Amino acid sequence: MQQAIYQFQIKSQPLTCKAFGNGNINYTFLITTESGAQYILQRINTHVFKKPIQLMENVIAVTKHISTKVDDPNKVLHFVPALDGKYYYRDERRRYWRCYEFVGGFCLEAPETDADFYESAVAFGRFQEQLADFPAACLHETIPNFHNTPDRYRQLHIAMDEDACDRLQYVQREVDFLLEREQEAGSIQRMLESGEIPLRVTHNDTKLNNVLLDQRTRKALCVLDLDTVMPGSSLFDFGDSIRFGAATAPEDVQELSRMSMDLHRFEVYTKGYLDGCHSLTNREIELLPLGAKTITLELASRFLTDYLESDHYFKTQYSDHNLIRTRAQLKLVQDMEAKWDQMHRIVESYMGR
Repeated sequence: MQQAIYQFQIKSQPLTCKAFGNGNINYTFLITTESGAQYILQRINTHVFKKPIQLMENVIAVTKHISTKVDDPNKVLHFVPALDGKYYYRDERRRYWRCYEFVGGFCLEAPETDADFYESAVAFGRFQEQLADFPAACLHETIPNFHNTPDRYRQLHIAMDEDACDRLQYVQREVDFLLEREQEAGSIQRMLESGEIPLRVTHNDTKLNNVLLDQRTRKALCVLDLDTVMPGSSLFDFGDSIRFGAATAPEDVQELSRMSMDLHRFEVYTKGYLDGCHSLTNREIELLPLGAKTITLELASRFLTDYLESDHYFKTQYSDHNLIRTRAQLKLVQDMEAKWDQMHRIVESYMGR
């Protein structure tokens, strides 16, 4: 770590280095220098991101494009080149590091007010707007087929056929629920492939804690954690925000009666997202509710696949943890379906604004 920071073109001598944040993937440190300038130093987790050079090519291309669209330097991440001019450093143990300027601000794990949730929506909508003219197809897929819902279902079918842990007999109701909606769940991917909706730059981890808020105004500054930036659909980014931010209970809640979708939060986020992004097509806007439903079905299928395959992907705290997660997501889908007409009325009320 101490060797790595000296491999980047920082402006003055480092004084302190301490662990920073609570991310679960990369290893993150805050560097303070003699001049008072601060930097974030990160070691990229190559077990998760197996092609870190391609990852950094995506990140740099996207941030450089956004920098041409903003007049406030705090509204985009600024990565620091290494001594050789590259935006990463590989040490003698073949570990990959990167460094970017630290922007003062704060992140929230959950919204404290509707305004916080609105600001996160504005941030991700603005991110989409800033990259509307970026050639998304030129980006690498850092995690291939990440939001390819039909492929996620394909993996579920394989897990069902193999039934490696003899668990299929306990989950027939969950399987039936997912399979009844398989065709609908794959429709966004088919619309992408046919060109009915455009291929866009997507963030793919649109949680509130990936939005940097201004300390004084609590307004959104910029979007963080660009490791999963890839080509995809805006509907998935919107949908994941709703799945996470408008749910009334945690994704592993055992009391299913607690899990529903908060329509008010859905409206708050819809307004913020469309206030931030004016380039969505009418077809994309019409499909926003389907984005929320699809991404929730997709995650449920992933949880159930992992359960059938002996829990090797998602971290679990007890034997049925992935099954509990599956049931919570399916309950959320069920509630979306009960509120389907209301979701569409909310979206239509903001159409054309």
